[in-house]
Amino acid sequence: MKKAGIQLDADCASGLTELAAALGTKAVLTEPADCDRYASDQSGLIGARPLAVLRPANTEEVAQALRICTRHRIAVVPQGGRTGLSGGASSPAGAVVLSTERMTGVIELDRQGMTMTVWAGTPLETVQTTAREAGLDYPVDIGARGTATIGGTIATNAGGIRVLQHGMTRQNVLGLEAVLADGTILSRLGKTMKDNSGLDLKHLLIGSEGTLGVVTRAVLQLRQNVPDSALALIAVPDHAAALSCLSVARRWFGSRICAFEGMWPDYWDFVCRRTSLAEAAISGQHGFYVLIEVETDHANGEDALETFFAELFENGFAEDGVLAKSLAETQSLWRIREAVGEVDPDFGPHINFDIAVAPSELGKFCESADDLLEGLQDAAGTLKVGHVADGNVHLLVAHDGSAEAEERIETAIYELLSDWNGAVTAEHGVGRLKVRWITHSRSREEMAVMHTLKRQLDPFGILNPGALFGVPES
Repeated sequence: MKKAGIQLDADCASGLTELAAALGTKAVLTEPADCDRYASDQSGLIGARPLAVLRPANTEEVAQALRICTRHRIAVVPQGGRTGLSGGASSPAGAVVLSTERMTGVIELDRQGMTMTVWAGTPLETVQTTAREAGLDYPVDIGARGTATIGGTIATNAGGIRVLQHGMTRQNVLGLEAVLADGTILSRLGKTMKDNSGLDLKHLLIGSEGTLGVVTRAVLQLRQNVPDSALALIAVPDHAAALSCLSVARRWFGSRICAFEGMWPDYWDFVCRRTSLAEAAISGQHGFYVLIEVETDHANGEDALETFFAELFENGFAEDGVLAKSLAETQSLWRIREAVGEVDPDFGPHINFDIAVAPSELGKFCESADDLLEGLQDAAGTLKVGHVADGNVHLLVAHDGSAEAEERIETAIYELLSDWNGAVTAEHGVGRLKVRWITHSRSREEMAVMHTLKRQLDPFGILNPGALFGVPES
């Protein structure tokens, strides 16, 4: 049976011919070797070879492409840098990929207004570098910054290590342009910080994972760049002590806290002792490890953190700690936290849960998860690392690689998460891998409204079918 009105492969030939005529042969790749590169993202979900790869150069070409695809009922998978970890950019069979890779570059930098207007295919790192050269900063930051695109970060509402200070992507986008499935262009590239003129439609598109429209341009809110910061690694007895450290840090530094990252002992031991992924900067065994980075003025940055340290030790919140004294030491400390992106070969088959609960409950939730997994024969070890201040933990659970083990582990963790009123994905997105679990975080009523919006904006279900909403029967 056809899904959501989408045509079968054999019915797409005339549509592909029309796309090539409209966009030009340079913008439509059809050779198998070319298309294979666009089949999958970084999630591990192996996608199918796209029927074609569309590479529009501007908004009007995106609109042309989507009008044709809607008319011929051809499924479209929007893609940016393909760095996603939930399968949202992996192509299902019988779809074309729409890549924003030719829609790249900074359109305008407004220093006085502290905004930057960019094409959706612009790499995040390009935006960050351009802003900093002007004495400004775009604060959204993730490990895949060199490859991830602005359109992709908007589509997934990317988070990262600086959410505590500046929020998710949603809080850093002022204006947006996107194309709906029927080719309608919604363009509001305004720079106003205050605008209550009706519904703010950009918020429907941010985090919609390419299922409601294709982002083409964006106006980003920049901040003043503060070049000096101080970084410290603190060993504490447990997660509760880490929260106490955070409370003290907020009193000392307020909004100048850039990052407050946590590492559980299982993760620390794996990356610093069982492998050579990072070098342990603190000796001995401790119950929890915290990285804190704060904005400072160069003159007293170290002194402020050292005084902060003294209070932590005096109150028994900290057991050991080290303050980065150079750029090399800063990079070495961050290396411990960022090594999570390189554990796969050594850790073996595993599930990477990107989940969140209330920050005050994160420690207890992780204890409950550990207890649950200890009684589950399929689980072969865990690693836990995350963003303590916003309640987001990346829980990696090793198993034997079988689908049966994966099923039992996922069922157990997501059912536990539901009891804690948590989020099945905090920052990676639902994609295709987590579609079946979204109801553990969203009620039946919420899902009904979401599906109503999907049908209204994409009645034939051509945009990223299978992602976020699943694939309804027609």
